[in-house]
Amino acid sequence: MVRYVGALAVVAGLVAMCMSSTTNMAADTPVPKLLRHMVLFQFKEGVSKAEVEEVVTAFAALPGKISQIHSFERGTDVSVENLTAGFTHGFLVTFKSAADRDAYLPHPEHQKFVELVKPRVEKALVFDYWVE
Repeated sequence: MVRYVGALAVVAGLVAMCMSSTTNMAADTPVPKLLRHMVLFQFKEGVSKAEVEEVVTAFAALPGKISQIHSFERGTDVSVENLTAGFTHGFLVTFKSAADRDAYLPHPEHQKFVELVKPRVEKALVFDYWVE
């Protein structure tokens, strides 16, 4: 139970951070809604640093291959709270619409990436939300 609470705390912190960075100060200018697709990976024991880097590189290459991706960010955990529940790598893929996200998921390049990831990842956490 503590493992899941920790993972949820990590997600909540990332959501709060991302939401605060998209605030629009001009009241008369509408902020377009964006769909965030947050992905966290916990790699299996025995997966080499080179294999992890191959996953990171392949994920980072997707924006150049899938036009529906509006933006992409990645990073490794640097939290001092010790609440990562074993998740070490985080990715944030942003879409302009649900239709864009829905086109991304079955896209052949994304599916190729999923096949690369499956044997290397112990757990994945995916969390989608609308930025408001």
